[in-house]
Amino acid sequence: MVTTRGQRYRRREVLLALAFLFPNLVLLGVFTYRPLLDNFRLSFTSWNIASPTAQYIGFDNYVEWFTSSSSQTVLWNTVVFTGAAVVGSMVLGLALALLLDQKLVGRNAVRSLVFAPFVLAGAAVGVAFQFVFDPTFGLVQDVLGRLGIDAPSFYQDPRWALFMVTTTYVWKNLGYTFVIYLAALQGRRAELDEAAEIDAASTWTKFRRVTWPQLRPATFFLLITVLLNSFQVFDVIHTMTRGGPLGDGTTTMVYQIYQETFVNLRAGYGATVASIMFVALLLITLAQVFLMERGRQK
Repeated sequence: MVTTRGQRYRRREVLLALAFLFPNLVLLGVFTYRPLLDNFRLSFTSWNIASPTAQYIGFDNYVEWFTSSSSQTVLWNTVVFTGAAVVGSMVLGLALALLLDQKLVGRNAVRSLVFAPFVLAGAAVGVAFQFVFDPTFGLVQDVLGRLGIDAPSFYQDPRWALFMVTTTYVWKNLGYTFVIYLAALQGRRAELDEAAEIDAASTWTKFRRVTWPQLRPATFFLLITVLLNSFQVFDVIHTMTRGGPLGDGTTTMVYQIYQETFVNLRAGYGATVASIMFVALLLITLAQVFLMERGRQK
């Protein structure tokens, strides 16, 4: 009798879970997995987005992308932009979190100022920073001019243009990493800090042996989310450089998808780039999760 009641209870729990999960699974299937499979299908076609039909061409799009010289530039831009954005926003976010976790006058106001850019639209930030880096009357040009230094050609040199859009995105995304690290710092175990103070540990030793180990879960979380978000940045690049200068100066994989699909009207080729990017992000995420699990086991 007890077993029967237990089975009924478990069956009821399973049915209740399915009732709650089913609408979400339907939405995921319709709006996520179906478009994903459709994108893979389109990547094997040659399709002008204005045409009602698509021509099957096999792996030609993939061969073209992996053998194209422009793809090497796009891939390099993506790696540099993503790596610099991840490292820059996480390092600066951690530094600000450590600073503003102290008892300082006006720290709440400063915290709000640091977080504020994150809630702004990327397009608005890109437009604003166009004036910051403007070669004629921009803030950077004015400051460097007062120091007797010529301002770089941000809108003509691809390397400086990539630096410009990366700096802009780091400034916008800094509030996100700052808030996560600040929450992790405020949730750390106070008794460990007190033990370190009793042992007269130096500031660096205290951070390395006590604070940093407690920040590892937040760091792994940020590493995954910031990397995925940085990999998919479009608005800042579009408003500031349109993927230029000199053709592909700041074109990343996401921006290449837009250009090929909606500018060059090669939706099949754009789907190919999207498929390659999806597989790359999937592998990176799986590797990060694996490393995170290994870190937890240690």
